[in-house]
Amino acid sequence: MAIDLGCHVGCASPETKQEETADPTAAPVVVDDVEAAAGGRRPGDGGGVNYVARAQWLRAAVLGANDGLVSVASLMVGVGAANGTRRAMLVSGLAGLVAGACSMAIGEFVSVYAQCDIQAAQIERARGGKDADGGEEEEELPSPTMAAVASALSFAAGAALPLLAGGFVRPWAARVAAVCAASSLGLAGFGVASAYLGGAGVARSSVRMLVGGWLAMAVTYGVLKLFGMHGV
Repeated sequence: MAIDLGCHVGCASPETKQEETADPTAAPVVVDDVEAAAGGRRPGDGGGVNYVARAQWLRAAVLGANDGLVSVASLMVGVGAANGTRRAMLVSGLAGLVAGACSMAIGEFVSVYAQCDIQAAQIERARGGKDADGGEEEEELPSPTMAAVASALSFAAGAALPLLAGGFVRPWAARVAAVCAASSLGLAGFGVASAYLGGAGVARSSVRMLVGGWLAMAVTYGVLKLFGMHGV
């Protein structure tokens, strides 16, 4: 008598299929990237972190802090080359911090406001000739005020490092050395932070920051030293 094995081989019950697909020994999937769980990964990119989404705020934060540090450090070192008094260096550094923070805030506000106008006009053009869908999600535009405040704070944070490091040191040589040393540490730290957050090479980013800051301080010191030697 022929035995019908077709049903036993090809017609497994749903419970049997579920038991076959489910592996009880499989290890649970653990999300070890905080930003992946918070939406920091780009859909369909194979699980990589979306560094492009970080580019805008990362650029603003690093640029503001780096500008503040390099500007105030160069200003203090340059003024110290022409006028060795502690008060002159302290006042010049404080003036650079306040003026630079205001300049960064105004520039970022105008820039982001113009970006918002362009994006809003583009959205209106895209909607032209079409009925607006009530369930369509509106695109969120950047805030000019928040961008301005963030830029000012980042500039002030970077500028405070050389100001506090050397503004209250009495001997001239120790004061200039303190400004240069604190600025170098800050530049290296900014380079490491930007490389880590942006997914770039740490060594290259740190060296780029250091060389740029040293060059700015050296040029400012040299130019103002010439003015001080000629009594201008």
